[in-house]
Amino acid sequence: MPFSKYLPEHMGAIKLMTPGPFIAGSYAELVLVYTAGTFGIDDTGMVKVSWRTTSDLSKPQFSKPDAPNFATVEASNGAKLDVWFDRLNVRPYANTVLIRVGRGYLRAGDTLTIRLGDRRQGSPGLRLQTNVEKNVLLQTSVDAFATYEFCLLPEQPVFDLVPGPAVKWKAILPSLAIVGEPFRLAIVAEDMWGNPTEDAAGVLKLASSRPLRALPDNIAVKKGDGPRVIENLVAADTGDVEITVTSDGLPPARANPLRVATAAPLRRYWADLHGQSGETIGMGTAKDYFHYARDKAFVDMVGHQGNDFQITDGFWKELNALTAKFDQPGKFVCLPGYEWSGNTGMGGDRNIFYRREGRPIRRSSHILVEGATSTEAIYTADKLFEFLAGEDCRVIAHVGGRYADIKYAHDARIERTVEVHSTWGTFEWLLHDAFDKGFRVGVVCHSDDHKGRPGATMPGASTFGAIGGLSCYFMPELTRDALFEALRRRHHYGTTGTRLFLDVRGTFARDVVGFSEDPQIEPAEQITVREAMMGDIIRPDGVPMKLSVEAIGTAPLERIDVLHGKEVVQSARPFAAGDLGRRVRVLWQGAEYRGRGRETVWQGKLAVTGNRIVRFAPVNFLNPERKVQETAAGSGLAWTSVTTGNLAGIDLWLETAHAGSLRVDTNIVSGEVDLHNLADNTVVFDGGGLGRKLTVYRLPETDWKPRLTLTHDVVFKGGSDLPVYVRVTQADGHQAWSSPIYLID
Repeated sequence: MPFSKYLPEHMGAIKLMTPGPFIAGSYAELVLVYTAGTFGIDDTGMVKVSWRTTSDLSKPQFSKPDAPNFATVEASNGAKLDVWFDRLNVRPYANTVLIRVGRGYLRAGDTLTIRLGDRRQGSPGLRLQTNVEKNVLLQTSVDAFATYEFCLLPEQPVFDLVPGPAVKWKAILPSLAIVGEPFRLAIVAEDMWGNPTEDAAGVLKLASSRPLRALPDNIAVKKGDGPRVIENLVAADTGDVEITVTSDGLPPARANPLRVATAAPLRRYWADLHGQSGETIGMGTAKDYFHYARDKAFVDMVGHQGNDFQITDGFWKELNALTAKFDQPGKFVCLPGYEWSGNTGMGGDRNIFYRREGRPIRRSSHILVEGATSTEAIYTADKLFEFLAGEDCRVIAHVGGRYADIKYAHDARIERTVEVHSTWGTFEWLLHDAFDKGFRVGVVCHSDDHKGRPGATMPGASTFGAIGGLSCYFMPELTRDALFEALRRRHHYGTTGTRLFLDVRGTFARDVVGFSEDPQIEPAEQITVREAMMGDIIRPDGVPMKLSVEAIGTAPLERIDVLHGKEVVQSARPFAAGDLGRRVRVLWQGAEYRGRGRETVWQGKLAVTGNRIVRFAPVNFLNPERKVQETAAGSGLAWTSVTTGNLAGIDLWLETAHAGSLRVDTNIVSGEVDLHNLADNTVVFDGGGLGRKLTVYRLPETDWKPRLTLTHDVVFKGGSDLPVYVRVTQADGHQAWSSPIYLID
């Protein structure tokens, strides 16, 4: 067992003397006093104070008393103590301060005073976890006998983390509405770490680019209000709608794009199907998780994907009861399921979704599930697929702590989708793995949220290096059946967390053959068509396809790339070479490798000579603690940034467009660019690893429109499948991927 059960009532007690609550992400001093129990603690015995593996509470340090996160431990009897931090405890409480009683011992009643964020010598304190959570546990265990057998104390210290003051508003619309039919606008205030907050007050002014019935000119918000929802908005005419929200003291917010149509056989619904709560490796309760997705993130659909080796039979039963309760056809879809979390060499992570409750959980192992279970474990992904062949389910290949090896195991009947982005990073290579094997899969992005924020996951200050993803599903109605059909047909696209509008269609001048099912899987009905949408499988028989793409971003669009398999064959930008000028972008991206330690930390600096930096702005810097620093006025900058397959960068506005040189040095790759010769081209420096590179190029000096269209002609000459898809990149670093249209022989 992970912990000894020997006489816990005699192992002492611990009390948090500074009980909070505290503002998430703030600096505080946590003072704990441990009082030794009946046995005291013997020479070389230990105390552990641990917190959740996925928490981004800062790592304590013990050598700089005036610096952030300074910690001390003192024994009342003067015993010498060895104190250090390590990730050395049982999941899900790996982060641990370890206290060893050295030359001496503790008797019953002796105390240890533990100060995390000791402020007595000038430290600002300990930077707390950045996401809101009730009952944050400091799990304390004691090795009283110096046997390295730790016993959990009967009562544990906890504190609450609450949101900070609002720094921005977020406005959320559906992506598609029908003329005359009601829809809603949700407005959420967020603090600096992305937590929804009630610490906001003022008058919000609402403006729409088109008339909307029931949209007020303004609404009053007072402190203590939660998210504001304006129901029963109605558009009388077709077109694209832009809504802006402005208020005194906070930057304006622009809602995601909304298109109003006269009719639509397929609606657009947003989902985050992948995350987990505190019963496994995440935070908060499963019930709170579902409430957050519905009532604060305002997604249309959600799933729960706890690591299977932490799901007891009791929690599996509770999860099924919760998904049944929260699922409301036509209003909110909630899917039962779990993450099969097999070791990478045995197939890697798979997200399993059932259409109905009451189905069995077949775990990858029972390593953290104590006692008897209702089912036996399935250790390898190929055996998992054999079991699931008889189930009404869908499987999505996922890259998390363990990445899905679809070359090792794949069942095209149920695994029709790969997840190319989550808060773990960006993994377009997983889609390319599928192409290598001739698999016809769609693309989704979900969050794999671990912080109780499904549908609106921010990385905070942890090793999660990206905003959680979202996916848009094309469905005739908001039901589980419609979602399962969308997954079967690959009718969806994924984004890095933004709700941009994307339409991808292929048209043909003559009749071609479409399929009701992937003909590689089973005999399929052949359908005469002249149009295809993302995810469709088409046999063109020599008829060229005209691909038409339209994207409306939540920020200016930088480009749209059209890909044939792995190869970019066309790129479009919403600006011309003549629009480029004094703005230069320095961008870095990529990951170390495919596995758990994929995070790349970029420690960089740049210097401009023969020119001057007038101003600069970070791009996709997701951690507010990591800022770009000006090291030399007008000429030098430095930064620390993290990428995990995604991208980040800095925009420079120069005094003169075409003069001087730019030198960029990082711990990964370095290079120099002649700004005089940097015209409408991109300079790339390869950084090795997994897609790591440094690029430098120009952009227009002022922001531009968020809409871009393109057409692309495709002639399929036969042979192996030709997957045709698009990748959209916004100027703020967000991206999106369509599911491919597959042209087949």
